[in-house]
Amino acid sequence: MMMPKRRILIASSVAAGFAALGGWVAWHRLEPGPSSPDASSLLYALNLPDHAGEEFALAQLRGKTVVLNFWATWCPPCIQEMPELAELHREMVSHNGTVVGIGIDTPSNIRQFAENRPMPYPLLVAGMGGSELSKRFGNEVGALPFTAVIDRQGRIAHRKLGRIRLSELRSQVDTLINNRSG
Repeated sequence: MMMPKRRILIASSVAAGFAALGGWVAWHRLEPGPSSPDASSLLYALNLPDHAGEEFALAQLRGKTVVLNFWATWCPPCIQEMPELAELHREMVSHNGTVVGIGIDTPSNIRQFAENRPMPYPLLVAGMGGSELSKRFGNEVGALPFTAVIDRQGRIAHRKLGRIRLSELRSQVDTLINNRSG
């Protein structure tokens, strides 16, 4: 008969192995897929209303370093990362860069959110069409938040599915801003 301590050790080891396997599978399933070659062109061709209902021509983003963040008011990780995105936006503005929030939500929800929590960067309303746009950038599972970094030439330089890490995102942006060709 096996001793109780040894049973616990074996059971713990098996459980840890399955937890590690589950984490690995989840991590690989949540990696962004390939982006469409026309993703940035499609983005620049859009006109979306901002939270106040004013049209925002995304063509004005051409030639800028852009952090494009897909979010929704009902998404806790989306809301949690917004102060960090606001901080990054303030840093980017003087270097021909910007953060843009693409809301996959209703106009009234985004308007109410923006009135209660103003952000220094544009909060645009894409509704459920924003999910299709995010898929063009490689968000195959349609999960939120999803962030893409676009260089000045319109190339997708970085994508992140899930909550951002400000230090990682700042490093990506700084590389593009300091590289005159990117």
